[in-house]
Amino acid sequence: MKNNTVKNMALCGLFAAVIAVCSWISIPTTVPFTLQTFAIFCTLGLIGGKRGTVSVLLYIILGAVGLPVFAGFSGGIGVLLGTTGGYIIGFLFTALIYWGMTSLLGEKLPAVIAAMALGLIVCYAFGTAWFIFVYSKNTEPVGIMTALGWCVFPFIIPDVLKIALSVVISRRLSSYVKPEAKAA
Repeated sequence: MKNNTVKNMALCGLFAAVIAVCSWISIPTTVPFTLQTFAIFCTLGLIGGKRGTVSVLLYIILGAVGLPVFAGFSGGIGVLLGTTGGYIIGFLFTALIYWGMTSLLGEKLPAVIAAMALGLIVCYAFGTAWFIFVYSKNTEPVGIMTALGWCVFPFIIPDVLKIALSVVISRRLSSYVKPEAKAA
């Protein structure tokens, strides 16, 4: 039991680090995006909802205390309280939704895809609501369609591709995570 606990802690720490590294990787397109959400989805797909949620929470805590784990090598509570902070907190909702759905429905392909998609939608919703609140408070009022145009619409296709790629990778690599150690 003790070895399994140590292994789980090591996996959670490892995947929190993977999320951090992927948040630093920026893909230059018309609207640049990072591989942060890709890492979140891979984490959940590979180590399950419970350990994946712990990894995401650890990632957020590391960033909150000031380690530069967020996009652009940033960190600190100011990032979480800024316009993009809602999306970072939204990653935790994504993980919790994945954990809940796969606990109830199992880890069959349709359940995994639905859990990731619903988690992404909730992340978008929370992050956009937070963005509107912070932006309106600090700059000027902004409408929901404008906020969606800035913060969500440009990222839908890349995020759907990230879900698809993470599902493929997770399915291919899941045999390397021992079934008895994989928690839902």
